[in-house]
Amino acid sequence: MKKEGFGRIVTPVNGRNYIHYNDGDSYAFGSAPTGGGGVLVPRFSAAMKFARGVLRRGAIVETESPDLQNVFRSNRWKIMDTGGGLRRWQIDCYYGEDEPLGPGKLMGRPRATTFEYAYANARITN
Repeated sequence: MKKEGFGRIVTPVNGRNYIHYNDGDSYAFGSAPTGGGGVLVPRFSAAMKFARGVLRRGAIVETESPDLQNVFRSNRWKIMDTGGGLRRWQIDCYYGEDEPLGPGKLMGRPRATTFEYAYANARITN
């Protein structure tokens, strides 16, 4: 199954502990999960689609969702990527390492999450 993101591998390859899908039929190994803006920080890094030039890489976004606060123990997110695959105003919050909730369509979700999607207000502070 081809998915975005990184997965930890049991046996490192050339000192790299992660694998990720690289488009087409290729995969690559990495030493840490990364996004367009560098190494991802659990419960702080996020990807969000640009909306009329308001957001940029490095901006800090604060969410007001109690669901996100409870699951992620965070409400502040640094935009590390502005991925083209995201919908307008969608924010993908990086949870960190966890066992998948799946199999099937839930394979890309951390086991500790209890919701599929959350809708919340957010404000840009930086």
